[in-house]
Amino acid sequence: MTDSDDWARYYEVTAERPAWPTVRRAIELFAAESPPRPRLAVDLGCGAGRDARELLGAGWRVIAIDRERAAIDVVEAATAASLRVALEGRVADLAEIDGHPCDLVDASLSLSFLPPAAFWATWERIVAALPVGGRIAAMLFGDRDQSAADGSMTCPSPAEIRARLGSFEIEHWDDREEDTQTALGEPHHFHLVELVARRVAPG
Repeated sequence: MTDSDDWARYYEVTAERPAWPTVRRAIELFAAESPPRPRLAVDLGCGAGRDARELLGAGWRVIAIDRERAAIDVVEAATAASLRVALEGRVADLAEIDGHPCDLVDASLSLSFLPPAAFWATWERIVAALPVGGRIAAMLFGDRDQSAADGSMTCPSPAEIRARLGSFEIEHWDDREEDTQTALGEPHHFHLVELVARRVAPG
């Protein structure tokens, strides 16, 4: 999807959907650690805010980033007034952002929309901002996804993704394929790589 009207329809369709399993798993892993403390997440390509809402509800502060102003407007409008102070919305192209020091980087189906020339450089910047003990929760289109034929997107192989996680412990990994539909009802062959990984050594 590249047209703003398509993204607006996507936000409408997904606004009430639950958070992705990867971010829920990351929240659980952090909650199991002690002592508990305030946490900060950076939600890359926040869309309609399904992950941001889950994080806010769990007591996190969230920086929600999306290149579409409409996405930030939807997230802010859907956030309860009592949680608004913990949310910061930013309009930015993910290929141009600097890594922000945080506890969790959440990237659900967003990074693959970067072109190959920008993908790994962006990946390195965002994970470099994670301290030891920080986590990344990500969902990426794999190399057998239908979108791999689109030269404007990046769909790395599972092996490539693992190779970029050398200083991380992989805590959750799911590599799967299925023929189903996109959120807008279009048939699509999906190859999804879902992961949660914890930094265990300096990058």
